Amino acid sequence: MRRTARPLTAAALAAVAAGLAAAPAYGDGTTGLEVSPSSVVPGGQVTVATASCGEVGTAGDAGAVGAGVFTLAPSADEGEAIGQFRVPPSAQPGTYEIVATCAEGGRRVTGDLVVTLTSQREPVYPRGSVKTGIGGALGPDPVQTAAGVAALAVAAAGGTWLLHRRARGDGI
Repeated sequence: MRRTARPLTAAALAAVAAGLAAAPAYGDGTTGLEVSPSSVVPGGQVTVATASCGEVGTAGDAGAVGAGVFTLAPSADEGEAIGQFRVPPSAQPGTYEIVATCAEGGRRVTGDLVVTLTSQREPVYPRGSVKTGIGGALGPDPVQTAAGVAALAVAAAGGTWLLHRRARGDGI
């Protein structure tokens, strides 16, 4: 029994793999909804486009991100519909599904929109000084800096005097 189970299992796995490879990426062979930019900050403008519905009027839904319903109209590219919406300033960071429903046939196409707190085009640079404790050459209190430099100078002079005296044999 064990000898026939392995070939049957291998054949079943091969059939499943062949079925998955033959399946279209979007169930009905559509190209999906192109979201541009794919990553946006709250308050940003987003453009969506699809060739799946043709040039017929298409309804878009960005309710997941809080932008509500928008319309896709025929674009300059033949067979494509395009629309825009603005992400609300109160939108929270995360990935949201944007949906368009074709007027003919009611087919749904989707795309993902990522809301972030910082724009990828505008790098954020650190500002201010590092809080590392008391003192420092460029610290806020020049009196403390001068006192520290003076203490180091006295210690260096005293150490040099003691080493010089010891080398001469003065008894220390």
